[in-house]
Amino acid sequence: MRNKLLIALSPLTLIAASCGAGTAGDSAKSAADVENAFKVEVLGTFDEPWGMAILPGAGGALITEKAGTLKWWSPSGTRSIANVPKVDYGGQGGLGDIVLAPDFNTSGMVYLSWVEAGADNTRGAVVASGVLDPGYLAWLHPLKIIWRQAPKVTGRGHFSHRIAFSPDGKYLFVASGERQKFSPAQDLSNNLGKIVRLNLDGTPAPGNPFADKGGISAQIWSYGHRNVLGLQFDAQGRLWDLEHGPAGGDELNLVRPGQNYGWPLVSDGDHYDGKPIPRHATRPDLAAPAISWNPVIAPGDFIFYSGKMWGEWKGQALIAGLKTLGLVRVRIDGEKAIEQARYPLGKRIREIREAGDGSLYVLEDGPGGRLLRLSRK
Repeated sequence: MRNKLLIALSPLTLIAASCGAGTAGDSAKSAADVENAFKVEVLGTFDEPWGMAILPGAGGALITEKAGTLKWWSPSGTRSIANVPKVDYGGQGGLGDIVLAPDFNTSGMVYLSWVEAGADNTRGAVVASGVLDPGYLAWLHPLKIIWRQAPKVTGRGHFSHRIAFSPDGKYLFVASGERQKFSPAQDLSNNLGKIVRLNLDGTPAPGNPFADKGGISAQIWSYGHRNVLGLQFDAQGRLWDLEHGPAGGDELNLVRPGQNYGWPLVSDGDHYDGKPIPRHATRPDLAAPAISWNPVIAPGDFIFYSGKMWGEWKGQALIAGLKTLGLVRVRIDGEKAIEQARYPLGKRIREIREAGDGSLYVLEDGPGGRLLRLSRK
């Protein structure tokens, strides 16, 4: 399988196949600084791209489009992957994240998230696993759903459905938004507003903090989350999440087992109608963000940078900004975080990934969203 994948991912094969947190201040950089920081190359164009997984070697990337298409971009072109599930598309819902399994080089396994419809105008996110067959007619098989948001509820927001694997490759973490329903985030009988920790087959992982409660509670790793759009491990093996706040109060959190992150009891933002929400400082018993933003940055996703091309950024968080129309760079200082710089790119940025050479692949949000490669000049 390894040889089959490496051969199939080579450019020549693809050519043939395709004939107590601080609050961030204003540290935005100018467009001239972007020109000094990055060489920008346009690699392709996509329709509402959302998630991206970088393939090994020169294999390119797998990119999800929200309406329900999975694309395989390579230096030789772009093609669609077959056997992608039907998604419930609308609002914030549709095809979501895609992540390569820890043993992808031998198994070809990928994990995919999307929103599926339920009864009576309800819907919820799911996660499935399947093998990427890299042949002439690239497709996923057998695609099997291994986890669902429960319960399914009405509305089309706050699905989150970001995916991450533990550094040892043994466990699957999934971000599950509170679906704009507020109170479920504090209720341990459901998995809305939670981060869950699972075995690779989707069953609850052993040793989870609420395992003794059984049922859905046995999945839960942490709770009190709102709308998690980023989920990543740092080089120390610590899990972090990136969340949208309400009117203000976007958060980067160091995620610990059993911790309550406060939503909707506290926030560094307020409700959209102006009704105030108690601040994190009023509840020291609840986990506070490492950093929060007012005004919001509206994050898409983020990475911890390895430092292969910009050595001075090693270990820092690089955040895709929807509201900021660019990237936000954040330094981690112990359990806190400090914003360092902003790099405007002129478009809403949905996704960011690091390539093997240390360059950055970013996806613009929305129809006609471009795939950009950022490298050092």
